[in-house]
Amino acid sequence: MGISADKVKIGLEVHVQLTSLKTKLFCGCSADYRGKEPNTLVCPVCLGLPGSLPVLNKKAVEYAVMAALALNCEISKRMFFFRKNYFYPDLPKNFQITQYDRAGGVPLARNGYLYIEYENGRKKIRIRRIHLEEDPGRLVHLGPIDHSPYTLVDYNRSGIALLEIVTEPDMRSPREARIFLQKLRSILEHLGIFDGSLEGSMRCDANISLAGGTRVEVKNISSFKEVERALNFEITRQRGLLEKGMKVKRETRHWDEVRRVTVSLRGKETEQDYRYFPEPDLVPIELDKEFIGRVKAQMPELPDDRMERFIIQYGLPRYDASVLVSSKALADFFEEAVKLYDKPKVISNWMMSDLQRYLYENNLELEESKITPEKLVEMIRLIDEGVISGKIAKRILPKIIVTGKSAREIVKEEGMVKISDRKILERLIDRVFAENPKAVRDALRDEKAAHYLMGQLMKATQGRADPILSSRMIMDRLNRLRKESGESKVKS
Repeated sequence: MGISADKVKIGLEVHVQLTSLKTKLFCGCSADYRGKEPNTLVCPVCLGLPGSLPVLNKKAVEYAVMAALALNCEISKRMFFFRKNYFYPDLPKNFQITQYDRAGGVPLARNGYLYIEYENGRKKIRIRRIHLEEDPGRLVHLGPIDHSPYTLVDYNRSGIALLEIVTEPDMRSPREARIFLQKLRSILEHLGIFDGSLEGSMRCDANISLAGGTRVEVKNISSFKEVERALNFEITRQRGLLEKGMKVKRETRHWDEVRRVTVSLRGKETEQDYRYFPEPDLVPIELDKEFIGRVKAQMPELPDDRMERFIIQYGLPRYDASVLVSSKALADFFEEAVKLYDKPKVISNWMMSDLQRYLYENNLELEESKITPEKLVEMIRLIDEGVISGKIAKRILPKIIVTGKSAREIVKEEGMVKISDRKILERLIDRVFAENPKAVRDALRDEKAAHYLMGQLMKATQGRADPILSSRMIMDRLNRLRKESGESKVKS
């Protein structure tokens, strides 16, 4: 039994690292912490040692304002930093410097929105607030979090600049949540302030409730696919409890990607638990019109504008254009390919179907694959030249993605050249007709049945038979047999 969309409410808290920054949010330590020896990129400020004082990274504020403008937010004239107090091993100060929108607190921006695109329309997702904060350290568990015998902590990540983007509970399905995150990532990547391919650069806390239940938070989900999976699991779990007449406990849960289940971490804290108060070591920040204007002037073309340009410049359908700009890497790949091969719709078709499907099924980013625009275009040209068929190309493409070899190399190595020799095809058609007499009789009466014979020929040649020439030859053979037998065909 499914759950109707009006019974599901999903809101997201997205934590985005400003990965283009060279230093942390409140100190001069390097922000390039990935792959570094644990606990080597730290200083008294990001470790919270007594007497240390934070100094705000101005570039982080510029990037944050840029993101707020791109998400149609109202930017505060003045913003404050607060202390969020809690005790956890990844927080060396025992508080986090963040922003707060109550008790006199003012976040960077509020009341924004973005539209997500569907095959059949678009939907507005409201953004409650955006604020700047520092990232905690990183906890490393041995195996599943609820079975780990011990936990290690690396403070290299502590103090990295984070944007927290909080939505209203406007999403009604896990798929909507995934589409929203893809659109958000694309916007931030187009701005040049964030690289979504880096591990941990975008993490998501999802709040989900079903009618008759209460809100549950699922923490630190690390990818679009996992967000969708985690939310689907929670819908099933909460629905099962409600159907049994049991209460859904308000709590914080962890998504275990290996077991694909959520596990309880703790009861959900209330805001009073965090004892927010203004950060005494940082002054209020004035965001005047001149500063915002300068930031706005630096902004590049954003996904929605790029989508409209793709529709006009390349003649693409709106849905095609929306899919291509859902990732900056995908949109850049498309435009590079079009420079080499001036058939935008053909390139779009290959990218949106076979290329995207393979990446999705194998949980790969485009940047992680070995395909390039040049290699995709070379494969398409081989189809145009009649060297391979479209069916062969579908078999070749995954090999290009994985190995980085050219289509010509793969065709040569595996003997996948399209069969266009009429004599060879005649012999193969002889065999197909001899092995399938009933199908031949059916095809003599109804042309539609000839598709089966064509399928058998393709099977016998592993898709290498020239489809146009083969189809013509099969129909010619059937017409000759009709004349010989005096049998008339049934109009299809």
